[in-house]
Amino acid sequence: MTTRQAGEALGVAVRTVQLWVEAGVLPAWRTAGGHRRIARSAVEKLMAERAQVIAHEAEGAQARALKLLVIEDDADLLRLFCLMVEGWDFPVELSTATNAFEGLVRIGQIRPDMVVTDLELAGMDGLQMMRSLKRPGFGFDELVIVAVSALSQAAIGARGGLPEGVAVVQKPVPFNEIQVLARDQRLRCLPSRAPA
Repeated sequence: MTTRQAGEALGVAVRTVQLWVEAGVLPAWRTAGGHRRIARSAVEKLMAERAQVIAHEAEGAQARALKLLVIEDDADLLRLFCLMVEGWDFPVELSTATNAFEGLVRIGQIRPDMVVTDLELAGMDGLQMMRSLKRPGFGFDELVIVAVSALSQAAIGARGGLPEGVAVVQKPVPFNEIQVLARDQRLRCLPSRAPA
């Protein structure tokens, strides 16, 4: 291949191909007329390597942090959540909301991996919000939700109960337990890697 053909195949300028040849990234030889020629197999190999690097970088970007949304109307408790999450030993992209309506908007915007929400929120409570999210066809069937409440199981049941698959933890907030749940969810979100 000529340097121009290699550049077109690789999606780079001819000068970039020339620099790669000079640096030994692309093996090439010179014709009797002094023109560079590059083996098609070398170009295809570089294309495959670049695709692998790009895929690995995209995979790393996706796996970089758990997207966590915390919905809590108590400002002090919300600050405590933020401080605790900052201390976790794995990356978290934390978003917050102070009521269920704001929470629903944030869920639509950021599509979190996991939501931690208080059940007793002003206006629409956490139970109503979760029921809205878990409605069939709403698109959030798989969303992991952890409800935090001082209510007993019986009191939650009297209010209609939690949607299926929602975990509940009792106040005072067991941050260590939430951290374990978040770490497990992050591991489930990591792209699966092909065996080496």
